[in-house]
Amino acid sequence: MNKLLKDAMKMLLLTSRTFYIPIARLSPGLKEAVASAYLCMRAIDEIEDHPDLPVAVKVELLEGISRILEESGGADDYTALFSPYKEALPPVSLRIHDWIVLCPKLAAGFVTKSTAKMSRQMSEWVEKGWDIKTEEDLDYYTYCVAGAVGELLSDLWKWYDGTESDPAKAVAFGRGLQAVNILRNRKEDMVRGVDFFPDQWSQETMIQYTKRNLMLADAYINELKPGPARNFCRIPFELARGTLKAITSGVGKLNRKQVTEIVDGLGTT
Repeated sequence: MNKLLKDAMKMLLLTSRTFYIPIARLSPGLKEAVASAYLCMRAIDEIEDHPDLPVAVKVELLEGISRILEESGGADDYTALFSPYKEALPPVSLRIHDWIVLCPKLAAGFVTKSTAKMSRQMSEWVEKGWDIKTEEDLDYYTYCVAGAVGELLSDLWKWYDGTESDPAKAVAFGRGLQAVNILRNRKEDMVRGVDFFPDQWSQETMIQYTKRNLMLADAYINELKPGPARNFCRIPFELARGTLKAITSGVGKLNRKQVTEIVDGLGTT
């Protein structure tokens, strides 16, 4: 395993065990591509959600990343962009160029295009203060930050071994996982003044929204041909479903033992 991939796997372990586990199980080539995709998305997500950066700075950084990606910029461009804020930014964001370099060349276009689009859309949401009033607003937000990830993963499955998938259900896969996160993190979000629930929505309404998308996500996974794509998707899906069950029972989240039991209970196909 080369040094950059080792660094990427360490960063994945620090930022998300949910995705570290299935990425660690992928074959060479696909592992680098999916790790690159996840870390690029995490890099911009950390900027969007940063508790201390002013709105104007977040917009500057997110739009700057999008522009550099669209123009195929290099490490020096990111250094110049990040320099005034490097003390405030987490390592996963500061190393976004490394995560792009990690991706196999034939798959890099998918990752850079998707990250550029998502980064620009995140900047728009930051500017308008994540103002979500309707289900349509929620659908668009969850598409921008997660449904688009489902689309990217589908592109990577097809690139790797020709695996076909349903685009709409790929979006629901990402959207369902994000909806679980919204439920799980609601208290913390409200403390920072952000409410992802549409007007007049109760927790039960959001739970039903989440269940509808997870049902489509389950269909998405079951329609994938047996192999790495299905094995990968099943892990975060089952963890999300388990978390939703914990939320509805009043516990709120899974403990480490429950996570291990869910992952160990999944076979490969």
